Amino acid sequence: MTVVTLASVGVSYGDRDVLRNINLTLDDRCRVALTGANGSGKTTLLRLIAGLSAPDSGSVTRSRGSEVGYLPQSGLVHQGRTLAEEAEQAFAALHETVARHEAVAEQLASTSPGEEQRQLLMQLQTLQEKIERSDYYRRQERIDAVLSGLGFSRDQFDRPVEEFSSGWQMRIALAKTLLAGPDLVLLDEPTNYLDLEAREWLEGFLNGYRGGFVLVSHDRYFLDTTVSEIHELFLGGLKRYRGNYSHYERQRSAELADLIKRYEEQQAQIARTEDFIRRFRYNASKAAMVQSRIRQLEKLERIEVPDAMKRIHFSFPQPVRSGDDALRLEAVGRRYGDTPVLGGVSFLLSRGQKVAVVGPNGAGKSTLLRIVADEDHAYEGAVRYGTNVAVSYFSEELSSRMDPRATVLQAVEDAAESYLLPAVRDLLGAFLFRGDDVHKEIGVLSGGETSRVSLLRMLVRPANLLVLDEPTNHLDIHSKDVLLDALRSFAGTVIFVSHDRHFLDRLAERVIEISRPDSRDFSVVTDFPGDYEYYRRRVEAAQQNAAAPSGSATETATAGAGRSLNAANGAKGDGGTNGANGSASDWEERKTRKNRLRAIEREEERLMQRIEELDHRCAVLQQQMALPENYRDGDRVQQLQTDLLQSQAEQQQLTEKWQALEQERVELQEAQ
Repeated sequence: MTVVTLASVGVSYGDRDVLRNINLTLDDRCRVALTGANGSGKTTLLRLIAGLSAPDSGSVTRSRGSEVGYLPQSGLVHQGRTLAEEAEQAFAALHETVARHEAVAEQLASTSPGEEQRQLLMQLQTLQEKIERSDYYRRQERIDAVLSGLGFSRDQFDRPVEEFSSGWQMRIALAKTLLAGPDLVLLDEPTNYLDLEAREWLEGFLNGYRGGFVLVSHDRYFLDTTVSEIHELFLGGLKRYRGNYSHYERQRSAELADLIKRYEEQQAQIARTEDFIRRFRYNASKAAMVQSRIRQLEKLERIEVPDAMKRIHFSFPQPVRSGDDALRLEAVGRRYGDTPVLGGVSFLLSRGQKVAVVGPNGAGKSTLLRIVADEDHAYEGAVRYGTNVAVSYFSEELSSRMDPRATVLQAVEDAAESYLLPAVRDLLGAFLFRGDDVHKEIGVLSGGETSRVSLLRMLVRPANLLVLDEPTNHLDIHSKDVLLDALRSFAGTVIFVSHDRHFLDRLAERVIEISRPDSRDFSVVTDFPGDYEYYRRRVEAAQQNAAAPSGSATETATAGAGRSLNAANGAKGDGGTNGANGSASDWEERKTRKNRLRAIEREEERLMQRIEELDHRCAVLQQQMALPENYRDGDRVQQLQTDLLQSQAEQQQLTEKWQALEQERVELQEAQ
């Protein structure tokens, strides 16, 4: 069923066309990701679809009886009810439907047979079908499942909603949007306030959702697992791509490479023309030619490439080499008052390792990182840094330490090494500070903007041990890619916490899990000597074993999947391969597949570039064959034909090779 139709929609802010001639149809089975650079109009388009604003031109039509739910990025606050009561408000419209059903039933009971009774029966049936489709009588079960899936504990259900923080307020709003079960759900950055467990639950919920949805998200993995088509806003227009986000990226990358190539060629042409005009503007004999060039520039249709679409590459300052043992924790424990958080944690970080720390909210991940970064000294045990280790720490809480009177540009330049100063503006652009934004004072920035400046200040300082607590918060996909590429090529050691699955998949080479079993007062820390995908497989296997009739407790099963890092086990934490049977060989096999995938992606990119070069060459040869001075020259035509045939043959050969690699890539991804 079609839910919303947009026809020739346009929206302008001042003299800027944000949306131009947008045509879009959304039904109750769509699985759409809306993407585009910051400021491209994504939120504007969602508000139009939701009926919260009107277009300047064109029309937005909603099908009669259809329902659209909308979750904005932020700003929703709840008060005056408990959490359970607030969740019940999601069914307010259905409460009215039930009341109407009861009123019609009473009226029907006192109506004599005839046309009026027939009309009432039809009305009663329609209302009954709507109630049954909504699972109204199972709403308490649904409330429990959704709230629990989004991370609320059952002892919070009777807690007043005004006691929850802004992030948890947005989780409440998300829960209500999902519980309402509209025909079309619009979610603007729904994962911003969710940890990894809640994101995974939301993925499963959306994959089983009976209605349609449109997502705006900067979480690539989340999009890959939920959507089947991408709609990109670019320079005011909307273009549709079928497939998930990774497929869109590959296709869009090729298109963007061609766009940038044409843009650079045009810029070179413009520069040559403008140089000619400057040199001969006052030369009378060249006046006609100068005027001709000026008219050419005026008529030229300029190719635009927004700054946000230009790929930025960044490399960390090369750090001083540390000793092979970068960091060792020995029986480290931490309490907050009488509440134990960590107990007897021992492990070793080797130079160059990229280590992810994972676990549920409240398990102690940030506490562990503060201890590692020498920010928290109220712990038991010992933290020993290796030779020449220099620590750089990022956390959102550090943002308050910056000078509120400094501008964004000053704050980053003050922290940067001198040789990085020329690259500071490009980095600011990659991290969403463009134009006059770089001159804003730190004191007037939002929390997310301040956090990005704090992260940038850390990136431009030389250090060989990076401790990162949620570095990807408040970054778009492009900014995350810049950070990820830099960290992957970083020669030093990295220990980090992130809720971004793609970031974890691409960066982590080892995983340390912090969990808190019911049988323990403090968290249990377990080492998994492999990447994040390896960690997921081992934990899932342990959970299946624990669920089996002869299985042991979850803690024991999980410990069998990795290596306990608590002092009771006397672990040295050297990242060895002592895990469950076959874990090392599994990891090596998966690592081999991952390396092959990366090699295939690089080769596909090289082949695509060469195919495009040959395509251009064939077009040039065909144009030359059509020139009178060439087709009158038999030898010249023969040479051009030979060159054309050779280019076409090479292009065909490379295309077949690319297709074979693409097939291998798909098979490897399915095997993972």
